[in-house]
Amino acid sequence: MLRDVVVALAPEQGDAIIEIGAGHGELTDELKNESEKTTIVAIEKDAHLAALLEKKFGNSATITVVVGDALLELAPITQRIAPQPYVLTGNIPYYLTGRLLRLAGELAHMPRRAVFTIQKEVALRIAATPPRMNKLAASVQFWADPKVVRVVPRQDFRPMPQVDGAIIVLEPRPGALEDPMLRAPYYAAVRALFAQPRKTILNNLRNSSGFSAGGSDAFAARLRAIGVDPQDRPQDLSTHAIAKLARMFAPSE
Repeated sequence: MLRDVVVALAPEQGDAIIEIGAGHGELTDELKNESEKTTIVAIEKDAHLAALLEKKFGNSATITVVVGDALLELAPITQRIAPQPYVLTGNIPYYLTGRLLRLAGELAHMPRRAVFTIQKEVALRIAATPPRMNKLAASVQFWADPKVVRVVPRQDFRPMPQVDGAIIVLEPRPGALEDPMLRAPYYAAVRALFAQPRKTILNNLRNSSGFSAGGSDAFAARLRAIGVDPQDRPQDLSTHAIAKLARMFAPSE
């Protein structure tokens, strides 16, 4: 499994590698073996594990261990290494996945590629497309194209979890950075659309205080004008369609 992560990450000459949740350093070892000259920043929240990492890699000139919460440390680290390109990886626990992916998508210095090992069901949700779009997929796909490259049976993990895992590759979309003013209204549209996924697009948006609706007929006509059927469900929308909605129905300040 570790080798699959390294292959998917495909670090290039000149890349730095940021690893989230380095643990006992198994993946760190694989990354180090890939290239002795590659700079690796290993983030570990657990102080005891971080001390073990320091002991294991303390003599390496290319590996830096950072003790702390990745949600707090990631942005400052990426700013410190900028403009050096980097790739991002880690075995991410369920409770952290959504917040970490949102953070990664908002970094001023984006990774060239991200490869995470996460729960299988979460990975499949992230990679979903219409007519199975969902809030998590719509949020992540604003800034990256996801691809599940391998399902990892639970038996391959130590200790063994109750569910299978998956390796997912996220290729950042350059377009996500071309219109920074779209980010906030896009995420507002996602929250409004998927507040009640079984309702129609029209009803979800009209029920959101952040969107100015006007009369039902006029509002529906505006949706049709940008190619959105107001009677469709949110799961039928592509990220491109959501972006068009965000531009047209941006929340008022």
